[in-house]
Amino acid sequence: MRVAKQTTLRRCAMVAGAGVHSNSPVRLILHPSGANTGISFLRTGLPGGRERLIEARWSEVSLTELCTVIGHSDDATVSTVEHLLAAFSGLGVDNAVVEIDGPEVPIMDGSAADFVDAIDRAGIVELRAARRFIKVLKPVRVENGRAFSELRPAEEGFRLEVEIDFSADVVGRQKRIIDLNAASFRRDLSRARTFGFLHDVERLWKAGFALGASLDNTIALDGERVLNPGGLRFGDEFVRHKTLDAVGDLALAGAPLVGVYRSFCGGHKMNVAVLEALFADQSAYTIVDADARRAVPTIGRYAFAGAAYASEVN
Repeated sequence: MRVAKQTTLRRCAMVAGAGVHSNSPVRLILHPSGANTGISFLRTGLPGGRERLIEARWSEVSLTELCTVIGHSDDATVSTVEHLLAAFSGLGVDNAVVEIDGPEVPIMDGSAADFVDAIDRAGIVELRAARRFIKVLKPVRVENGRAFSELRPAEEGFRLEVEIDFSADVVGRQKRIIDLNAASFRRDLSRARTFGFLHDVERLWKAGFALGASLDNTIALDGERVLNPGGLRFGDEFVRHKTLDAVGDLALAGAPLVGVYRSFCGGHKMNVAVLEALFADQSAYTIVDADARRAVPTIGRYAFAGAAYASEVN
C-alpha cells in the first residue's frame, strides 16, 4: 500500500491485432478515466451501431474456458481480457476505459508486452482520490480434484505463488513466486507467452478456439519439442505465463489485493472462483483506504456483491 493515490492514463493509446480464438481483426483504444471508475470495456461495433459498457469485474465474467470472457449477452461480450488486465494491474493503473470494436482483445505476441508498451506511450498520472485496496482477512480456498487456488492474509503487498504440473516433460512441474509491483511485472511476467499443444489444435479448431493461433503469438509444443524458431524467452516461461494470467484474472476483484495468492494446477476458472469465494464471505476481506490506512464501508461500487489456450487442468 505504498502508492496512496489512484491512477489513470495521461492520454490515449491504440493497439490493433487479431484475436487468438476468433482470429477477428480488432482495434482497441485505451482512454483515461476518472477516479473510482475502475477498468471498463466500451464494446462498440454492435448490431445497429449500439455500444455497451462492461465493467472488468468478477461478477461480469460469463466464461472461463481457455480464456476469460466478460459480459452476459451474446452480442456484447469481450473475451481474452486477461493479458490486458494484467498489464493494467501490474503497472498500477486503477482507472481506464478500453474502447474495443470487436469481440476479443488482440493476442499480439501472446504476452502482455504490447499492452505494457501502449500504457507506457499513454503515460500514467495520479488522481486526487485515495487508492483503495482489498485486504484479505482470512484464508479462502477453492479446489477441483488435485488443483486448488487460495487467498491468504498478508500485512501489505500482493504475492503470487503459482505452481503447474504437466505430464509433458517439456513443461513438467514449475513454480514461480513473485511479489507484484511494476518492476517485477515488467521483468518477470510481461513477456511470458501463452502456450498450447499441437495435439489439441484440431479439437480446438472444431470447437471454435485457437483460430488465430500461430508461432507468432503462441509457444507451440509437439511432444517434447518447442516448435518456435526462437525457442523460449525464459526457462520457466510456462509458469510465468500462468502467473501472468492469474494477475489479469485477479484484477477482476476491482481494486488491488493485499494478500497472498497460491495456486496449484489452476487456470482462469479457478482464478475467478477464488474471487467469488472471497466476496461471498464479508468477513474474509475489508476495503482499506491508502491515505488514511483505515477500513472503509463496503457500500456502493465497493460492495463487490453484485493464451490463452493452454489446458486449464495440468
